[in-house]
Amino acid sequence: MSALVRGTAAASLGIAAAVAVYATVVERRAFRVRRETVPVLSPGAEPIRVLHLSDLHLAPWQRDKIEWVRGLARLDPDLVVMTGDSLGHLEALPALRRALEPFAGIPGVFVHGSNDYFAPSPKNPLRYLIGPSQHRPEEATRLDVDALESFFLDRLGWLNLNNDVTQIFLKRSRLELLGTNDAHRGWDRLDVLPALVDALRELDEDPSDDPAVTIGVTHAPYQRVLDSFTTQGADVIFAGHTHGGQVCVPGVGALVTNCDLPREYARGLHVWHHALSAAYLNVSAGLGTSIYAPVRFACPPEAVLVTLVDDDIGYS
Repeated sequence: MSALVRGTAAASLGIAAAVAVYATVVERRAFRVRRETVPVLSPGAEPIRVLHLSDLHLAPWQRDKIEWVRGLARLDPDLVVMTGDSLGHLEALPALRRALEPFAGIPGVFVHGSNDYFAPSPKNPLRYLIGPSQHRPEEATRLDVDALESFFLDRLGWLNLNNDVTQIFLKRSRLELLGTNDAHRGWDRLDVLPALVDALRELDEDPSDDPAVTIGVTHAPYQRVLDSFTTQGADVIFAGHTHGGQVCVPGVGALVTNCDLPREYARGLHVWHHALSAAYLNVSAGLGTSIYAPVRFACPPEAVLVTLVDDDIGYS
């Protein structure tokens, strides 16, 4: 082997090692806030600041993440939307309580991902590149989802949107919210949502009121869920699950989304079209990873501050 070949091989190994260290040590802890503006409110309405949290996959030892999330309360959100996979370890709930404690009393809604029901287990991370991840309940350790919901409902005062609908009033705007449980596991009940939405809307038929802003909330942004929300009149949809692709190629983007969402929608703010309707779609890259695949590349962890403003520009 020539000196040139040996030198090239050594340089390649050095670059690969540097990338691996960066992806496992640096980027996965480089938390950031992405800011978006969505024009969906009635003319003249006051802006509403929505903090979108997703995929914390929290473990007890992740003190930097816990303290960073606590600091997000300084953004002064009017509403918190949690799109699931908050837990990432069998003993994660006390850490989650610590992280979210500053948001007690701030209006919020939540849905679950499967990692809120089952503790993570070792798996080959390369299978993630082949297709959507598989779940084997017989091999999984169940988490105390009732305790998680009790914390969200009783301590934080948030509302449960797992296959349910509700409405809230913020800054004189009426928000109509509909959600699903984790579509990645087939737990979404899209068959029951239309009747629930109709019943909710029958309660507010005063034609003098400004129209409600309809918000869809789901963990995994499968196309069937996005299409259903859009059909129900959603103005904006919040989702997580994809981790933004988690490992991306600069200039190319996400290689996978872990669902049937097209790769170009893996993270960020987009417009989702279905039939003759459209809705804004915010997909969060999330704040964590599985403890068994602690790596991110070209896809930093994020929380998203979405400011809803009056609709004076419409869809593009």
